[in-house]
Amino acid sequence: MAFTTVAERPEAPVTRAAAKRRAEAVFVEEKQQLANKKRDVLGDVTGSTANVVSLANSNKRVFAPPQKPKLERLKKAAREDEDPQLCGPYAADIYSYLRRMEVEPKRRPLPDYMEKIQKDSINANMRGVLVDWFVEVQDEYELLPETLHLAVSYVDKYLSMNVVRKSELQLVGVAAIFIASKYEEIDPPNAEELSDITENTYSKKQLIKMEADILLSLKFEMGNPNVRTFLRKFIDLAQESYYKTPNMQFEYLIYYLTDLCLVDYKLVKFLPSTIAASAVFLARVITNKKMNPWCPALQEYTGYKAADLRECVHIIHDLYLGRRGGSLVAVRDKYKQPKFKYVAKMDCPSQLPQSLFGDLKA
Repeated sequence: MAFTTVAERPEAPVTRAAAKRRAEAVFVEEKQQLANKKRDVLGDVTGSTANVVSLANSNKRVFAPPQKPKLERLKKAAREDEDPQLCGPYAADIYSYLRRMEVEPKRRPLPDYMEKIQKDSINANMRGVLVDWFVEVQDEYELLPETLHLAVSYVDKYLSMNVVRKSELQLVGVAAIFIASKYEEIDPPNAEELSDITENTYSKKQLIKMEADILLSLKFEMGNPNVRTFLRKFIDLAQESYYKTPNMQFEYLIYYLTDLCLVDYKLVKFLPSTIAASAVFLARVITNKKMNPWCPALQEYTGYKAADLRECVHIIHDLYLGRRGGSLVAVRDKYKQPKFKYVAKMDCPSQLPQSLFGDLKA
């Protein structure tokens, strides 16, 4: 009696040899079935008998395309993991770590250092002029935004610990840019270049000495989280409920708002994550006045309720409208350019209703 398939054969006594023969038979049969399936698929694709025979007899393995559900899963996974810097599997832990780090006293400037430390030496307006000049330096040397934010944080922390004369304030600023550039940039400007941009007000030797003073004051803690650290994921979440595809104008608007925050001493007291979340909040108000600027996803991820952001949002709103820092124009001029989608010229409501800061409905 002939058996058409392995499955139809009667059971034999189970021995190691019999089991091995049975496994080999199954493997041969499955291989033959796969070969037949390959011929069918290739025949459909090529429409040529010669090509089918040639490919079927080759040693290359040919796989049928995955079914649609699997393709969808792969595409979704690719979207989630397309940017390795987002570190998807570890994002929550990284964010929690950054939030703990940003509140450490050694990483924070004094919220009132002008009144307690600087007193009559320098004031908030001088600091604003310095930071506004930073933006011009950033543009001149094409420095990263992270370098700008990091340099400002170094200045604030140094001024929280050391009395600085008015004549030395720019030197502190240039040295802070020098350090931040070394930390962030691939090709940072050298000491001679940075001395030149001060029109040689300070020598290379003075710059290097100030660099050492700042590093000692910081205790070489240079990699602190800043506003830009938190913005990347915040922006992704903020766009999900507004746009089907990434909106560059919305993104540039948030960058504009956070850069404006750098020039205002009153915002020094806020944590970087608070400023980042507040900028996202106000950007959503400006770009879509009909929708609630906050959402459950942003509240859950950022850890901030809308009410927590009220004071910071109002300050940024005043900055955007020129009610604060109106004489400091470098940031404003930068974001009026077409490459930044003219975000500095976008319409913004003159008042923010208090209802925007209410609790979200379940």
